[in-house]
Amino acid sequence: MEILTKRHFFSVRIENNGIPRASLCRSVLPYVKGVPFSCKRAMRKIKGLEIHAIDAAQPFDFEGKKLQEMQRQKVLRIGIVGFGNYGQFLAATMAKQGHTVLAYSRSDYSAIAQKMNVQFFRDADDFCEEHPEVIVMCTSILSTEAVLQALPLQRLRRNTLFVDVLSVKEFPKNLLLQVLPLEFDILCTHPMFGPQSGKGSWKNLPFVFDKVRIGNGMREKRCEKFLDVFRSEGCRMVEMSCEEHDRHAASSQFITHTVGRVLGKLGLSSTPINTRGYETLLDLVDNTGGDSFDLYYGLFMYNINATEELDRLELAFDSVKKQLFSKLHNVLRSQLFDRPPEVAVPIPSHSLEKKEINSAEIVKFNGTADVIEVHDYNGVLDRATSNS
Repeated sequence: MEILTKRHFFSVRIENNGIPRASLCRSVLPYVKGVPFSCKRAMRKIKGLEIHAIDAAQPFDFEGKKLQEMQRQKVLRIGIVGFGNYGQFLAATMAKQGHTVLAYSRSDYSAIAQKMNVQFFRDADDFCEEHPEVIVMCTSILSTEAVLQALPLQRLRRNTLFVDVLSVKEFPKNLLLQVLPLEFDILCTHPMFGPQSGKGSWKNLPFVFDKVRIGNGMREKRCEKFLDVFRSEGCRMVEMSCEEHDRHAASSQFITHTVGRVLGKLGLSSTPINTRGYETLLDLVDNTGGDSFDLYYGLFMYNINATEELDRLELAFDSVKKQLFSKLHNVLRSQLFDRPPEVAVPIPSHSLEKKEINSAEIVKFNGTADVIEVHDYNGVLDRATSNS
């Protein structure tokens, strides 16, 4: 059997042993380098190029090719806008999973990106011309609007998926819907962990998401592939509307940051007799103190529920304070802690007068005043005026 390939002028003969033999065809050579020759003259020209090699056909690895194709379909081209601490934190896991990760930031993080196998860009046009399938906004809450407005969206593909990972959700949802063209997909997410809490593992850590605007077909599959970045790490996936998220976040995340910062102002430090509860408070101070004030301010400014929670926290503190003072035996406490070293001064009974007062008010006697005020636990002020 002889098979002729006119493009390369080869003939392949199957020998008796089943091994194909390839040689230059001596019967089909109409042209060489565009110049017509007779077959006899052409054969003299290329006689030195005759092939007399025997080679076995290489088996085709269909299973390996199929596996490679499946792996390729799982890989995303992810662009990260804002390559600070949090952007680097997410990029490390995405790159480890085999995704192609691009990063854009105004600051120079090229050395860090190179170590993480991430392509880094300082020019927004160059970044967008790489056509990432997914763009993850890892900017601060305060700078998100300005950064988004400055991106050259016309250089992106029309069906690009935009993802935000901010700690508030209603604000970025409304912003993305307002700025992005209708062809762009929008996925609002909040990984409820960061470089500190997610340092070792993401297993069982909550990941909140809301599919604000996702197209059909391949665009839906692309969204699921991005969510698989977190599913595959063991995150607890919670689908929730942006509005519901902000209600829960105000009474949990914002309060946590507020209490942590208040305790930080006290200058708490470790002691030789730390209890477990106190260790927890120290950890809270460390975790919240590691975040920038801009993040904390963003939690307050861009969550409509935060002001109400701050008022509730203040009322709760006042309530506890009043409860303590209402149970305080002021006279006994004054005798135990505020008694001066001098001999007690007798109080003339004829000059006693009583007056109703605020039980939370305490006046100390220093041993030299002409007026002595002592509060009893019934809220009655005994006032004695010394005769001088």
